[in-house]
Amino acid sequence: MLDRLSIKVIRQPLTQGAKVLDKAGFTANQVTVFGFILGCMAFPALIFEHYGLALLFIALNRICDGLDGALARIQGITDAGGFLDISLDFLFYSLIPFGFVLANPEQNAIAGAFLIFAFIGTGSSFLAFATMAGKRGIENPVYQNKSLYYMSGLTEGTETIACFVLFCLLPQHFAVIAYVFGAACWFTTFTRIYSGFHTLK
Repeated sequence: MLDRLSIKVIRQPLTQGAKVLDKAGFTANQVTVFGFILGCMAFPALIFEHYGLALLFIALNRICDGLDGALARIQGITDAGGFLDISLDFLFYSLIPFGFVLANPEQNAIAGAFLIFAFIGTGSSFLAFATMAGKRGIENPVYQNKSLYYMSGLTEGTETIACFVLFCLLPQHFAVIAYVFGAACWFTTFTRIYSGFHTLK
């Protein structure tokens, strides 16, 4: 829901950062993989309840996720790069709640499972429509210069990042936040399925 607004705010600094990386000889795929590795470092930090450190790695992952896209637009967007980016993104999104589950299984297990279950709904509806949209040549005027169709919803990347920040700042309330955000994700899933089905029909 907020991605179209946040993109306008971060586009310019990401573009400038991408130009520096391009001159230094880095590729978009290298930044994607490096960002994923940084994101994975949040996992052990969460398990050992170092939530501030986990938040740092989450932030670095998201910065790299913005930089790789900006760099790809300079060097040329590829299907392989888009595939790598979205695959590692969804793995990272599921890794964070799993880390909180392992940090406190008694309090967080069911809520974490519910959230990951909800991520399956948002992810599958997102990717399924993107596949069909690509097949039919349907383009989204809001999210141009993307390697696949970005379907909007109540919970998008910006909201997910905000949720992860709340997890790290208020770890004692992980379960409540996870249930609320998971419910919002299911609303997104159902609206995507409904609108996607009728668009393709």
